Amino acid sequence: MTAADAPGAGRFSLDTRLAGALGGRTAQAIERAFGHRTVGELLAHYPRRYALRGELTALASLPLDENVTIVAEVLEVRVREMRQRRGSILEAKISDGTGILTLTFFNQKWRENELRPGRRGIFAGKVGDYRGNRQLAHPDYELFDDDVPLSAGDAAAKRWAEAPIPIYPATGALASWQLAKSIALLLDGLGPVDDPVPERARAARSLLTQRAALEQVHRPEVEADWKAARRTLRFIEAFVLQTALLERRAELRAHTTTARHPSDGGLLERFEASLPFDLTDDQRAVGAEISDDLEHPVPMNRLVQGEVGSGKTVVALRAMLAVADSGGQSALLAPTEVLAAQHLRSIARMLGPELSTAVMPTLITGQLSAAERRKALLRAAAGQARIVVGTHALIGDAVSFADLGLVVVDEQHRFGVEQREALRLKGQHPPHVLVLTATPIPRTVAMTVFGDLDVSTIRELPAGRAGITSQVVPLAIRPAWRPRVWERLAEEIEQGRQGFVVCPAIEPRVAEDDGEPPADAEDGVENGAHAASVASVLAELAGHPRFAGKRVAPLHGRMGSDEKDAAMRAFAAGELDVLVATTVIEVGVDVPNASVMVVVDADRFGVSQLHQLRGRVGRGSVPGLCLLMTAAEPGSVALQRVEAVAATLDGFELARVDLELRQEGDVLGATQSGGRSSLKLLRVARDGDVIADAREVAAEVLVADPGLERHPALAAEVRRRLDAETSGFLSKG
Repeated sequence: MTAADAPGAGRFSLDTRLAGALGGRTAQAIERAFGHRTVGELLAHYPRRYALRGELTALASLPLDENVTIVAEVLEVRVREMRQRRGSILEAKISDGTGILTLTFFNQKWRENELRPGRRGIFAGKVGDYRGNRQLAHPDYELFDDDVPLSAGDAAAKRWAEAPIPIYPATGALASWQLAKSIALLLDGLGPVDDPVPERARAARSLLTQRAALEQVHRPEVEADWKAARRTLRFIEAFVLQTALLERRAELRAHTTTARHPSDGGLLERFEASLPFDLTDDQRAVGAEISDDLEHPVPMNRLVQGEVGSGKTVVALRAMLAVADSGGQSALLAPTEVLAAQHLRSIARMLGPELSTAVMPTLITGQLSAAERRKALLRAAAGQARIVVGTHALIGDAVSFADLGLVVVDEQHRFGVEQREALRLKGQHPPHVLVLTATPIPRTVAMTVFGDLDVSTIRELPAGRAGITSQVVPLAIRPAWRPRVWERLAEEIEQGRQGFVVCPAIEPRVAEDDGEPPADAEDGVENGAHAASVASVLAELAGHPRFAGKRVAPLHGRMGSDEKDAAMRAFAAGELDVLVATTVIEVGVDVPNASVMVVVDADRFGVSQLHQLRGRVGRGSVPGLCLLMTAAEPGSVALQRVEAVAATLDGFELARVDLELRQEGDVLGATQSGGRSSLKLLRVARDGDVIADAREVAAEVLVADPGLERHPALAAEVRRRLDAETSGFLSKG
């Protein structure tokens, strides 16, 4: 008899609310801990690993101050009276056969009857240290039933002994076995589940039905059960995601918009004739793809990914001029005010005085004075400004366009879904959309994150770049090298060049003990240690004899917009020697005379961030030098990340390495879509073949059944499985 045929089965569907299935109290606790509200959402809370009753956890490797779930055996139990106050302490020693861990309970003498020597079970709690010994204070536990006879002839007992025990992602308030009990109740009451994967595709890949996969992933009898279940659920996840992305792509193509043709002898032709350099082959090829998109009445949705310094801005400017030729306007959305102002300056410089007068590039940011803002808004509304550059201020209700034909989004992952959508809605017709990213994206990520966009790639760098040398400064084993870094920076400045020093924080402070901050948080500090800060490095350089008389200034997010812009202008004009900055200079800053990039505490930044930062130097004829200072311990993943960046200048290779080092990438998470990751079992670093295969099946289904009328289970799963943030991301592109 299958689980679906069991007594009580059929009471729940995947859409049943947890409150109705488990009761309000349990449902509230689960929603508070994990955000799950329905039966389907909790059944997609898969075990993170499986334990065996005969297999004990290595206690010696348990990390301090972390919540753990372990399998161990009780060695001894003793109760003693407290000296300072009334009451007793029960101490139980548990072991994996080599290490020993102490469980401590206050005034709970009755547990002596349960925790008998020789009994095994699962124990969960936070690992603490008391007088040099590891302990769990007031842990939760569930003991294995030692009344089950294990006679050789008892098949049921043998199955019980061999069955893997699912260990779930848990919290202090909800232990793994509590989740297991709730999930078992749901499985017992769950009726038949319609399969989202077509039967033919399922049979060709030897996949389980979804109902069987849910049963086996949560209640496996042998190891092969959960492995087959995870393989099936991984494919279903990829298939649903790709269906959603391809549906979105088809939806976008169903809209019509204004085709944009450049005119003979118009702005684009005049611009190309005035360029003092030849475009690279990649720039020409990508430019041709964009031109072809613009000339069709279907809205373009194209992602251009290019190496740092590969000339994406020129490609985007050519597209903006083609739109201007047809009487339309373009909006360039930049992630920071520093970058928006930099874009405006470089566009005006590339256009030259004559074309700038015709196109009237205009800046709209939140920091403009009232008079400047009024003038800029009028230019945009009247259509005088053919190119409008700005930050999220462009999204405000006060900003309107006469004929918005193209939206260019620079560094897309820094913008939320709603921001991009608000700008899209400012056009009379859906505008063409061009997304630029200097973060190289492996093919599997592009398929998973940007599956609704066409992807173009610029690998080739413009001729005449002098290149960059990168070096790790491993302070954990070479602390004496730190002074040499400042000497090296001073040497470059004394040759008439300039340099950046990048720090992870603005001011020194110790992090709160609430988890690791994002790598690009300007105040971010981790592990309770002081992060190098702009303030501390400025003080260090001020006291260094080699920097006496040198012009050093800060640049960070807490400075006012005018201050930041003034610092960048002064640096670009050669009036400053060194900028000590946070990651506000990560993208787009272009100063050809800058030759040195020092990244302090480099291990606190991500691989792609370090690659972006390094790309700020070596942009002219002067060779670049990037010094990555880190106190990360030898052999740590943090040091491996930094060493990977130093080992290659190939951003695409680094993107691959980064995925492997991270193992579980937050692909649709906050950095990409403004919401938490919706990926459960799928991992883009590992599952590229699964994603590509699922995409092919999804494409076949949508060609035959665009509205999914003949695939109701798939349509329901698309709606069900993508959480609110991710659905918004998909539906709004």
